[in-house]
Amino acid sequence: MTIDLSGRVAIVTGAGGGLGREHALLLARLGAKVVVNDLGSTVAGTGASPSAAQNVVDEIVAAGGVAIANGGSVTDYAQVEQMVAAAVAHWGRVDILVNNAGILRDKSFAKMDLTDFRLVVEVHLMGAVHCTKAVWDLMRAQNYGRIVMTTSSTGLFGNFGQSNYGAAKLALVGLMQTLALEGARNNIRVNCLAPTAATRMVDGLLAPDVMAALKPGVVSPALAALVGADAPSRLILCAGGGSFEAAHLTLTEGLYLGAGDSVAHEIAVRLGEIVDRHGSVVPASGVEQSELELRKARAANAAGHREPGHA
Repeated sequence: MTIDLSGRVAIVTGAGGGLGREHALLLARLGAKVVVNDLGSTVAGTGASPSAAQNVVDEIVAAGGVAIANGGSVTDYAQVEQMVAAAVAHWGRVDILVNNAGILRDKSFAKMDLTDFRLVVEVHLMGAVHCTKAVWDLMRAQNYGRIVMTTSSTGLFGNFGQSNYGAAKLALVGLMQTLALEGARNNIRVNCLAPTAATRMVDGLLAPDVMAALKPGVVSPALAALVGADAPSRLILCAGGGSFEAAHLTLTEGLYLGAGDSVAHEIAVRLGEIVDRHGSVVPASGVEQSELELRKARAANAAGHREPGHA
């Protein structure tokens, strides 16, 4: 199966370098017209320069592709709306949104200033919310949309010194889960990409051989697979160094323990059984947790289950 994005219009945020640049270049090679968005700030989110986005546009055009630059900040909804309006003015639609823009303000939680926590959440989470909100009705009206949130192993599994980044990145998974459900009827497919790549965010932290193995360009094929006509929805696709995996939020079968004075003690004693992954599932929606719990409660009651702590 060949991914052909001819006639599609894509917006890639944070595309002035690193992963975003590679995403934009690949989407253009696959035929998409690309809005290259980048504020041109530092890794910490300070400063701005229009040259970052324009340089990538120049690369795309030199290779025979079609692209325009945008220097708006994803934290400013008015600027995001202007970016989407520019795409529509040029090409009449927006089919693909890649929420890639991000910054780092790493410190242990004990040392982290709340301003740094809020700013990272504002860029990663609210930046994606702004961009998605700005294209949502457009995609609903055209009955077509492909949206990718950039999550992270830090959000999925944790990483020392990145409580702000991890919180924002896992929040994007929650956003994806619900938007995929809400967008399904209008053929809007929403996914997450969890990349491992040697970008300027990790400059000086990795050995040269590791940096070489984790080139950003080898992640972008995973992005392309999430934005084609046959893309999945509600997938957390992990990619790094040419390897690809899927991550899942699962629900174990657990135990029914009822109510009563001894339940807290029983939970502590039987926690191993509760977390046992045998028979675990990937719920289709949040409702499935309550359905599982009600099903076990009804089964226990039908069997005459005696509540712990009661005669």
